[in-house]
Amino acid sequence: MAKKADIGSKRLISLAPDIWVQWITKQSHLQVQDILNTEFQWIDRESDVLLKVYSPEIGEFLLLNELQLRYHQKMPRRLRAYTALAEERYNLKVYPVLINILPQSTKQIIPNRYESEILGIKAYQDYQVINLWEVDVNLVFEQKISTLLPFVPILQGGNSENNLRLAVTELRKDEQLKDLEPLLSFFASFVLDIPLIQQIMRWDMTVLRESPWYEEILKEGLQQGEKQGLQQGLQQGESVLVLRQLTKRFGEIEFSMREKIKKLPTTELEILGESLLDFS
Repeated sequence: MAKKADIGSKRLISLAPDIWVQWITKQSHLQVQDILNTEFQWIDRESDVLLKVYSPEIGEFLLLNELQLRYHQKMPRRLRAYTALAEERYNLKVYPVLINILPQSTKQIIPNRYESEILGIKAYQDYQVINLWEVDVNLVFEQKISTLLPFVPILQGGNSENNLRLAVTELRKDEQLKDLEPLLSFFASFVLDIPLIQQIMRWDMTVLRESPWYEEILKEGLQQGEKQGLQQGLQQGESVLVLRQLTKRFGEIEFSMREKIKKLPTTELEILGESLLDFS
């Protein structure tokens, strides 16, 4: 059996953890000592990465990374909970960071603090917010932030064939980075035409289906269809992906055709999706 590809948050950050924390904090002297366990009793999420960091000036502390495909209104409270749990477990101060990969479909102010009050008692939790679509793509190549290479197409100024080719070249230079190519192609599909992407690089649907990012896209369909039940929610998630692929390849799809596609069973949608990606 082929080894399952690891393209989750922990793998991405572990590629160059020192460069990652130095970029986030803008502190060039920081060093990552360890990547810690984020299993806090009932909480275990692939999107959380907890780093033990050393600073010559302030000593050891924790940097809590929360990578989200899109911002959700529950995040401030969740970050407050994770921060407290990490501090309690490891007895170190925590620097929490929320990284949002894609913007919301509607404009939304993303807070950088959790606040609550009950009977005059207040609770606060500040955290840093990084929106990847606001990050200059040139920083990835200039500072060699390998963790961000798969996200190049969705960074500010990254949605071009030239930048995609540069990112592919960087991934192929390093044996440790080669299996991230399908993830790069996945995010490229949000802003570039699929035929162009397939000319430049490989697209492995099996690898993508194992990634937490693909699961998050499916969840968007699930949330739209959850009132009709789990299976219909899964079907709706797959139809969202297929319709996006068709639109990228052929332009606007007629309403009647869209409705027919939405009614296809999940298995047929998966086959159609893979056929679209394999077609050249």
